Amino acid sequence: MSITVRLRFFASLREKLGEGEAITLPEGSTVAVARESLQARGGIHAEALACGRAVRAALNQKMCAESAVLSDGDELAFFPPVTGG
Repeated sequence: MSITVRLRFFASLREKLGEGEAITLPEGSTVAVARESLQARGGIHAEALACGRAVRAALNQKMCAESAVLSDGDELAFFPPVTGG
């Protein structure tokens, strides 16, 4: 079985990848699997979401770890860490 997750991108990621999209993943997938799936597209996705880049995730508007398991209909947001001055 598969699930569909709504993706949203914020700040510099939105500038590179757009506002968001829907992605289909195998049932039981985690945030890390979603990120890896996007990286596998290559190009700007691979660059913007590379493992060495600091990227935070929120699942259904709550901060989460990359080990969080996704469910059908979830909203997964990716954004760079917030800095202040």
